[in-house]
Amino acid sequence: MLAVVHKSVAKAPAELVAPDGGSPDSRCHGSEILAAYKKSYPDAMAMHFDRDSFMAFSHSKQALLRPRTFCGVDDVYCMFMGMLENLPQLRHTYGLSKMINEVQLITEMYRVLRDRGPYSADQVIQDLSGPFAFVLYDNKTKTLLVACDPHGKVPFYWGIAADGTVAFSDDAKLLKQGCGKSFAPFPQGCYFSSAGLHSFAHPMSPLKPVPRVDSEGQMCGSIFKVDSQSSLKPVGHGITFNLPVPHSHH
Repeated sequence: MLAVVHKSVAKAPAELVAPDGGSPDSRCHGSEILAAYKKSYPDAMAMHFDRDSFMAFSHSKQALLRPRTFCGVDDVYCMFMGMLENLPQLRHTYGLSKMINEVQLITEMYRVLRDRGPYSADQVIQDLSGPFAFVLYDNKTKTLLVACDPHGKVPFYWGIAADGTVAFSDDAKLLKQGCGKSFAPFPQGCYFSSAGLHSFAHPMSPLKPVPRVDSEGQMCGSIFKVDSQSSLKPVGHGITFNLPVPHSHH
């Protein structure tokens, strides 16, 4: 799966860009990463949003225990990879039918978070048990929500393309080619939204960038780890998800 999101929606941490930045010609534009994805996954379907944002999704080359699923409801689009071990309990909690799968559940959870808040995004994502990674894009409110499980059981990466767009994928080779050295594994137990990067596994601990060196000794985009020595003040952390309020229709 691949998502590329415009920098006006996704303000990725500056440390994700490799220290030397990688000359622009060593990185691709978001549209070129999409073209490379379609070449690797000829059966892929792609959705284009405004401002150079898009999602692409394919079932080919997926692991048996890490299936990929896709859902689009009321202009909210979600790609999910993995399995939730507590899916039956979550269906019950949210009052959903037994036919609902993981990706549909994530979409419903997000809509509850958006429309009936103030729920804490930390708490909602913390309730997910099992190996997972997902990317959700709300095309109405231009809101992004990306997360992966605390144990990193699902391979998941992010990077910065030459045009400043932020790319997310389960295909490391694709992002390495597209983002050069400005890519890294997505932080485990974290979620990224238009409000920034936070740890849902340790909501009161800040994240600190840790420099990363590849096998050739080159500095790459940083990884982010929980700084257990420090704690965040509850005020101003933005633990409740700062989402635009949907306009009521009269």
